[in-house]
Amino acid sequence: MPTLLAAWLIGSFGASRAAISAQLSTDEPSGKVAAQGQRDGLAQFDVFVAGEDGYKSFRIPSLLVTPHGTVLAFCEGRKQSSGDSGDIDLVQRRSNDGGITWGPLQVIADDGPNTLGNPCPVVDRATGTIWMLMTRNHGQDKEPQILDGTSRETRSVWVMKSTHEGLTWSPRVEITKQVKLPDWTWYATGPGVSIQLESGRMVVPCDHFLAKSKISRSHVIYSDDHGATWKLGGVAGERINECQVVELSNRTLLLNMRNHPPKQGQGRAIATSRDGGLTWTPPTIDPILVEPACQASLIALKDEQGRASNRLLFSNPASAKRELMTVRLSEDGGRTWPRHKTLHAGPSAYSCLASLAGRSVGCLYERGERGPYERITLARFDLEGLASDTD
Repeated sequence: MPTLLAAWLIGSFGASRAAISAQLSTDEPSGKVAAQGQRDGLAQFDVFVAGEDGYKSFRIPSLLVTPHGTVLAFCEGRKQSSGDSGDIDLVQRRSNDGGITWGPLQVIADDGPNTLGNPCPVVDRATGTIWMLMTRNHGQDKEPQILDGTSRETRSVWVMKSTHEGLTWSPRVEITKQVKLPDWTWYATGPGVSIQLESGRMVVPCDHFLAKSKISRSHVIYSDDHGATWKLGGVAGERINECQVVELSNRTLLLNMRNHPPKQGQGRAIATSRDGGLTWTPPTIDPILVEPACQASLIALKDEQGRASNRLLFSNPASAKRELMTVRLSEDGGRTWPRHKTLHAGPSAYSCLASLAGRSVGCLYERGERGPYERITLARFDLEGLASDTD
């Protein structure tokens, strides 16, 4: 498998960046997405709406900005229901103007009636290649069956790439044997985004369940050879799962994790690594980051030289249930979170943050009025406005 991946990788490096730029200049979005209201520098745009484009629902958002500034919004397109199993594709929309207008929906990964999802992309800054990590299972297998070992197939791990700013994507390649142990049942990449360290290592936050015990744990996988091969990193704690990772200015990695099962009003679990994700400290709880049972997003903002910093952004439903989507700012590597902004007071769930052009920030998140899965919306807001906002 490593040889296949390496050949596949090398064969794509010849793509001309000039040709990509020329293509991007003609790849205009098909129409404007209506703003959902603007206040205090906050504008919101619906990107995926349940019932449109042949999908019953859309879930699990991921947001990425490419080296040329293209904004890519990914999620799971669920054909027949809002459930986690069945015919689920990986879909995207592209924006060339910072998320104000969007091109048409594109299906970038489809396995017939089976389930593809948990998007967790990363950009290799050395090559410009976008790597998309994802998971797959048989469409009729549900999570309890996979946990019990009674499913038709196991949960598997896959990767594909784009060397053209998301305009086109390669076929998927399976990497399960490289990154999953035999006694792991359920497995998820992200969801959200992966990161590239200052060293060049690409790190993907993941989680898994241990066979027979049903104990969930967070872990990372990584690549030191531009995606040619992927390896297992360290495991962090127990009874935690979906996670996101950032690199701080001193090269420490911070892993922010969902508790599983959660205790009402409990904060997020936190662990750190000083060896690039090979080992992790025992998790502690940050009581400020109140959560329901839900995924959250965490990103580190770059300094003026484009290097890792201790300025972090975090988003999640800041409540004991899935509601009150909130973005928080830390200036000290997550030790304190003195500033916040509410994006949506009503039902909301999964989210993904990204730095946009200038001082703007985007948060792609699930929201609705009667339930949290009616649409996936991009909220755009000014970073400095957030830094001075205590709601």
